[in-house]
Amino acid sequence: MTNETVDKGPATGILTDADVWTTGPDGEQIPNYDATFPEINEGEVVHGQVVRVDKDEVLVDIGYKSEGVIPVSELSIRRSVNPEDEVKLGDEIDALVLTKEDADGRLILSKKRARFELAWKAIEGAAESGEPVNGKVIEVVKGGLILDLGVRGFLPASLVDIRRVQDLDEFLGQELRCKVIELNRSRNNVVLSRRAVLEDERKEMRQAILDRLSPGDVVEGQISNIVDFGAFVDLDGMDGLIHISELSWSHVNHPSEVLEIGQDVQVKVLDIDRERQRISLGLKQTQSDPWQQVVEAYNEDDVVQGKVTKVVTFGAFVEILPGVEGLVHISELAQHHVENPREVVSQGDVVNVKIIEVDADRRRLSLSLKRVEDADEVQPRADGQPLETPAPPQIDLSDDVFSEERTGDEPTGEARSGEEATAEELAEEPATEAGAEATPEPDGESTPEIPAAEPELPTPEPKEPAEQTDHSIEADAADPSHQGPGDSEGHAPYEPDEAEPQSE
Repeated sequence: MTNETVDKGPATGILTDADVWTTGPDGEQIPNYDATFPEINEGEVVHGQVVRVDKDEVLVDIGYKSEGVIPVSELSIRRSVNPEDEVKLGDEIDALVLTKEDADGRLILSKKRARFELAWKAIEGAAESGEPVNGKVIEVVKGGLILDLGVRGFLPASLVDIRRVQDLDEFLGQELRCKVIELNRSRNNVVLSRRAVLEDERKEMRQAILDRLSPGDVVEGQISNIVDFGAFVDLDGMDGLIHISELSWSHVNHPSEVLEIGQDVQVKVLDIDRERQRISLGLKQTQSDPWQQVVEAYNEDDVVQGKVTKVVTFGAFVEILPGVEGLVHISELAQHHVENPREVVSQGDVVNVKIIEVDADRRRLSLSLKRVEDADEVQPRADGQPLETPAPPQIDLSDDVFSEERTGDEPTGEARSGEEATAEELAEEPATEAGAEATPEPDGESTPEIPAAEPELPTPEPKEPAEQTDHSIEADAADPSHQGPGDSEGHAPYEPDEAEPQSE
């Protein structure tokens, strides 16, 4: 396909007598009108002047025997255009010859395809040389902008500016300067980048920033973008990254918890990759290290106050200062055996704990709840905050705490509470003779041996089945701190030699 522009008039621009006159059938000289018209072919780009603008078409004089017609659909790559917005009467334009003569004998032209052909040449040359191209933003689409380059060029939203642009509508109608980063003629696909142009313009500035900064410097900047893994800071022409782990001494779930876009911050330069032009920054390094406060203010065996931040199967984490958490192992929660830490503490509880180990190198703190005595003095908080009233300890023991000490016939806690009345009644009755303790019970237990030389004692009458109760269990149910006829293990409350002496 030929894409050369054809001017109206003969190729030489000068008509001779031989061009103007020709010999007719009778040998007479007649005007040669065809010689005055340019020779055109379909697919060529011609140049002409707009002579009429209608709502559905535009007429263009290209010096041919009839005006060329440009349908409104062939005026622009934009959709639903007004012809008067595209061309004016008297404008000089280029158009592509679509059809030399249609069914009505009209010459059909296309302005947008002429621009398309001419634009592709310019775009291909710009892509090879790396030179930027200019285009007007004609549409805002999902994911970016459409620019009129003679062809539709796509500018992704991520490449509109150095920073992510929140509102793309502000660029509608603007003339932008971009680089061609992807080109596919068969698919009419052109991908642009304005960011590449801006970065080239700021390259010298970036290099000056890199030369000026050194690791350890503290600089000021503005938060330009927040992502899941951190936040970007604009350092007057170059962005540095604060990784999420460098935002705070305490745990951060998302950078938006600490920072917001547009916020001015003071950061410390942690590392500079001059080859890749990347700067690593830290925010927490500009703040006081709470661990240093712990080392300076507290010692082992000090009792401090904290808040339970997390309860896990192996214990509970307690925050004694913002950013400093220690572990209370499950074995350090209570004097008694604990099956589940939630029996003793809950998330959010304010507790007093004793420091049993401080590992400053590994930033680990071991705490104990059970070692805190009532007489221990609680140390003031290192951050100056007032102490709070700690929550009362919980003693919600699980059913499995004393599972090893129960027998198959032992009643549960609910059964014990139901027998409290019986235990109280038995406690009010006069104690039975000491010899009755050694008397065999109806359940078949063996009777202690009696020396042969001693006379047999009268055997007491067996009690009614309703009175056959394990005194040790009943006593524990009535008052766990009071040892009744038998202790909680089922043993006698006194040594055998303290029993009532046998009659000789």
